[in-house]
Amino acid sequence: MKRIYFDHAATTPVKKEVLEKMLPYFSEIYGNANSQHMFGRDAVKAVDEARDTVARIINAKPSEIYFTSGGTEADNWALRGAAHALRGKGKHLIISSVEHPAMIATAKQLEKDGFDVTYLEVDKDALVHPETLKKAIRDDTIFIGVMTANNEVGTIQPVKELCEIAHERKILFFTDAVQAAGVLKLDVKELGVDMMSFSGHKFYGPKGVGVLYIKGGTRVDPILTGGHQERMKRGGTTNVPGVVGLAEALRLADEKREENAAYVASLRDRFIRGVEERIPEVKLNGHRTKRLPANADFSFRYIEGESILFHLDLAGIAVSSGSACSSGSLEPSHVLLAMGIPEETAHGSIRFTFGPDNTEEEVDYAVNVLADTVKKLRAMSPLFKVQEGEKQYV
Repeated sequence: MKRIYFDHAATTPVKKEVLEKMLPYFSEIYGNANSQHMFGRDAVKAVDEARDTVARIINAKPSEIYFTSGGTEADNWALRGAAHALRGKGKHLIISSVEHPAMIATAKQLEKDGFDVTYLEVDKDALVHPETLKKAIRDDTIFIGVMTANNEVGTIQPVKELCEIAHERKILFFTDAVQAAGVLKLDVKELGVDMMSFSGHKFYGPKGVGVLYIKGGTRVDPILTGGHQERMKRGGTTNVPGVVGLAEALRLADEKREENAAYVASLRDRFIRGVEERIPEVKLNGHRTKRLPANADFSFRYIEGESILFHLDLAGIAVSSGSACSSGSLEPSHVLLAMGIPEETAHGSIRFTFGPDNTEEEVDYAVNVLADTVKKLRAMSPLFKVQEGEKQYV
């Protein structure tokens, strides 16, 4: 049976070169990076080199790079840490309604702690409009967070413009760039952001390691205490192999960023054309042009996305019914609902995300299997039969 992986937004395999770079730090250069002896010095040298690499690629200072356990921790730290550090100035926080669950859940918890949160509305393509942000800002607003690119539908936000609006009012601006790192050009000085997060396993690095960029002078309280690591900002023994792997993966991704983006975008476009030509009553979710090069998220009316996913899996095709962090939930995607997609349609959504190792033949095979799957599932759907009989398609 074919085994085709179209779920690169959930995670990516570790590149061979990345693994080779990491291996010595498991058993040969194994010191604690906070130890003062020679073993510790060897480890901290590798961490410092990794920090330099990450800083160079995003145009930051090494002292502004903090290593975390991944994107979820980085998002939590940015929102929770800034909220508590700045609560003396105000208690109003703004995030978009299509943020990752790591941001949404943290914001909900902060509401219980006495903060007031505004969840910015988006348009039908999941875009945050600058005017919407301007209207949401209050005198007591202390934090604005809008992701660089959406993890479900791939829409790319106008981060630079939104950040300028925040800074006009002297408000801290954070962006979750987990889906964008290694794919889009990320220059923190050009974007103007105060904080940015990303995670190694999204660009062919290891799981369990991420980054939070914190611009010098930005006030953010630590959320992990009990250790002196990361310059007193983030307690916990440094994951030296993970940090080394993340930096190497980001370096390799950056070297071939434009080449890889062009290739996966060609696969994405081929897939979108095939689906729209072969399958009726489908909707491409997200902005058609302002979207990540690898992302194609579709809603298939009258059937459940989970049913499609399982049938594709049986055919050897791995996809996702939304964010991997919320898989297993019976609730429809909060992203799709925020875009105004009806609940019944949102339930029929599947995310396909491509990688440089995928081929046109795999894309064509997936389109054929998908077309057959949708046809079979709709034949069993009472809702589809009713609509077909009345010739009313919604």
